[in-house]
Amino acid sequence: MRHEDVEGRSGRRRGQTTHPSRRLASCTSWVSRLLRIASLRSIGSGTHKLLEMAKYQIVMIRHGESEWNKLNKFCGWHDAMLSEQGVAEAHAAGKALKEANFKFDIAFTSVLTRANKTLDIILNEIGQTNIPISKTWRLNERHYGGLTGLNKAETAQKHGEEQVKIWRRSFDIPPPPMDESNPHYKEIIEDPRYADGPSKAEFPMFESLKLTIARTLPYWNETIVPAMKAGKKILIAAHGNSLRGIVKHLDAMSDEAIMGLNLPTGIPFVYELDENIKPVVSMKFLGDEETVRKAMEAVAAQGKAK
Repeated sequence: MRHEDVEGRSGRRRGQTTHPSRRLASCTSWVSRLLRIASLRSIGSGTHKLLEMAKYQIVMIRHGESEWNKLNKFCGWHDAMLSEQGVAEAHAAGKALKEANFKFDIAFTSVLTRANKTLDIILNEIGQTNIPISKTWRLNERHYGGLTGLNKAETAQKHGEEQVKIWRRSFDIPPPPMDESNPHYKEIIEDPRYADGPSKAEFPMFESLKLTIARTLPYWNETIVPAMKAGKKILIAAHGNSLRGIVKHLDAMSDEAIMGLNLPTGIPFVYELDENIKPVVSMKFLGDEETVRKAMEAVAAQGKAK
């Protein structure tokens, strides 16, 4: 994997740095651009012409709301279950995909239950439970290290909203590492789902978005893209940060721009790609723009002190 795949394109001169808080505030225009194309129902004639250039299509979805999303906790690799609302979101996503007549040949997901359950519900709704499913830790959520299990708003009260925003949304600043004092340490490190990987050397105790991308993109490039090029119609059910990494890669987003992208739970989005796996149309949500906007804003507000 080339260095630029992980680092992204920042547009800064070599050696020039930007304070994380300024970078976090600089990406509104990019997110606004994504929202302008966020509704499948509002595709105009210009977009239809673009679709004629598309060779591949892929659908992605962040899992439905989890119990820890509901409690506003840093979740990461903790295996939280879907909340009642999350189950409803997954059913709604499946109905939307069925209404839009999507068919899939293969699905990819993480090893975490909230993503697996979201995928299962969707496949039941669209009547495609017989397709192969590939599960990998490389599509897991970002590992939140020592923040795992902490309430985001309470953490903001203790450390300040700016620090929590940096931990949540900066590109290359990791959270504090998880150690044995964390009550969720053993449940994660001893989870039998990781017996075949990651290796001891690969197993993270924390991750920045940069590190998350570094372990997600090899799977994208070596497994998902070849399946796409082989003509497979693909659905990915994963997590906010593993999907943000794929989006950053596809749209060649700068390190600054990706900081402002907050993916909502349970709303599928579609990429139309050309023969070089470059976006013809980016991030079309199966939902109206206002619903998507409010859901994104709700995710962004999770780190505010109360």
